[in-house]
Amino acid sequence: MDVTVGAAVPPLEIPVTRTLIVAGAIASRDYQDVHHDAELARRKGSPDVFMNILTTNGLVGRYLTDHFGSTAVLRKVAIRLGAPNYPGDTMVLTGRIEEVVAAADGDTMTVTVRVVGANGIGRHVTGTATLTVPRGGAS
Repeated sequence: MDVTVGAAVPPLEIPVTRTLIVAGAIASRDYQDVHHDAELARRKGSPDVFMNILTTNGLVGRYLTDHFGSTAVLRKVAIRLGAPNYPGDTMVLTGRIEEVVAAADGDTMTVTVRVVGANGIGRHVTGTATLTVPRGGAS
């Protein structure tokens, strides 16, 4: 695995299903009706239910830990939402390594990755994440 500045993290396609949206909202205890009730979401001006930020945050974390391996530790995730994720769309997560810093112990490194998640109407999420990973990449 290439863990150098500028290296790309392979894309991950995530089908945005109604079940994913509702389950993510329930799992994160976000009971806002716009995340589980299509009729109430429409009354509030949305064409359908849409994904909450906590679900998106979890998917960004999954994307990175799947790539860097089971011993990678997320240290910081800073994201911003844009275009909503509606049921029936697909979000494609992509990433690029922005910084790599070797730890003093020589066994680990801190990696900062810029992440973008796009769907059919635009960029759903943008941000950065910082992870501690073993030297040499994933395990």
